[in-house]
Amino acid sequence: MNTKAFTSLSKAMALGMLRDRTAVFFILLFPLMFLLLFGALFKNESTPRVEIVQIGRVEVLDSLPREAREALDDVLNVRKSDDRERALEEVRAGDVDAVVWQDGDRVRMRYSAADPTRAGNARVVVDSLVQQANIAATGQPPAYELSAGQVEDESLKAIQFFTPGLLGWAVAMSAVVGSALTLVNWRRKRILRRLWLAPVGAGSVVAARIGVNVTLALVQTLVFVGVASIPFYGLELTGHWWLSLPLIVCGTLAFMSIGLVVGARTKTEEAANGVAQLVILPMAFLSGAFFPLDSAPTWVRTVSEVLPLKHLNEAMQDVLSRGQGWDAALPVMGGLLLFAAVMTAIAARLFRWDDA
Repeated sequence: MNTKAFTSLSKAMALGMLRDRTAVFFILLFPLMFLLLFGALFKNESTPRVEIVQIGRVEVLDSLPREAREALDDVLNVRKSDDRERALEEVRAGDVDAVVWQDGDRVRMRYSAADPTRAGNARVVVDSLVQQANIAATGQPPAYELSAGQVEDESLKAIQFFTPGLLGWAVAMSAVVGSALTLVNWRRKRILRRLWLAPVGAGSVVAARIGVNVTLALVQTLVFVGVASIPFYGLELTGHWWLSLPLIVCGTLAFMSIGLVVGARTKTEEAANGVAQLVILPMAFLSGAFFPLDSAPTWVRTVSEVLPLKHLNEAMQDVLSRGQGWDAALPVMGGLLLFAAVMTAIAARLFRWDDA
């Protein structure tokens, strides 16, 4: 490979992209805007605390030890009041979940059926406190005791899900659109024919295109991870987060190969961009880049299994958010490279130097 030709071509490709403000916006800024928006909208998505108004003295609440009260702070917020009617109006209005007061030995609670989930949470919490008080009143130890602890599971906070998904979509879009538009533009302007006649090997041209796309993808990765890691969004990286970099490189090669096929079959930049978007946008939705596929129809999950973006997104989640390592990354990297080889072979069969 001619090093001087490679450097010149890489510089020309990079400058050509940077001078196109529309391309810079849709390839770099547009996906980042989705991350900023979704990360902010779903930042505090969690199970809300039960809010209860306590009227007067309620023994099961007032007799709680300080340690037990502090343990309940994450799920229960108790506000005291002497105005029962006003508190009941707050429940009817949906401002609080329930009203609790004590009538002799009976703890009374009133809640609204307008929000069954919140009402059920309130009832479960208060019922648990009453049952604990009943057991304590007998003076006997409980027959059974629950030992609970948190484990790392498959669930993810919103930012842990959106960062790898939207990053995968951004990388796929820039790789497909970039390689397809470059191929069509250069063929239409007869740059490819001049390169064919010039003492520049095809390896230099291909290497330059790969180098520009991979560099862009790595920059996108660092920007996405950096923005998502600021305290406001709170992305928590695992010890193997750096495996996302080779995954992104393999994903870039896979999606570049799709772009080569698109560029080989289309004759204008508009057609290439339209076909590229027609490929990438449905793939993003069917691959779980914007929302989880757990509740999707069976046919959607079946189709997603053959889409490279779905496997890239899952592997990125594994190494960025779930603490997995090479065992999660290597099979996906191999699959992406195999996909790239097959699609590149198809593109080579369809390739032509000019439109003649």
